[in-house]
Amino acid sequence: MVSEDFNIEAPNYLSKESEVLIYARQDSQCIDCFQAFLPVHYRYHRPHSKDGETFIVVNNPDLLMYCDQEFPILKCWAQSQVAAPCALKNKDICQWNNMKYKSVYKNVTLQVPVGLTLHTSLVCSVTLLITILCSTLILVAVFKYGHFSL
Repeated sequence: MVSEDFNIEAPNYLSKESEVLIYARQDSQCIDCFQAFLPVHYRYHRPHSKDGETFIVVNNPDLLMYCDQEFPILKCWAQSQVAAPCALKNKDICQWNNMKYKSVYKNVTLQVPVGLTLHTSLVCSVTLLITILCSTLILVAVFKYGHFSL
């Protein structure tokens, strides 16, 4: 679940950090295990002058557990700290407990390829040339094979 004002197509330098809520599902192979998938979308970055890559650090997530008052074994409902939607397709707000855990990795670092400023004029020229060529071919096909009635 992503906030409503999240623009997935905004480039990196025009976007802001956002929160994503991911609801885990119980693993069918393991009773005590849960699975969650993190959707990753690389944003466009400004071209670099020397190397053609940038690094993005994905911090470790907060692990929230839903604390139901009808489930007294954990008694975590007394110390609930975070208000968030109860489920993915539910707008009701529930209290969640921020759980402490030991992570295998400190943070995940992603390597993202970016363009080089050296190639800017070449890329713009080739893009303009291909756009003009394709537009011309479309116009030729329309006038040659199109049926117009005035």
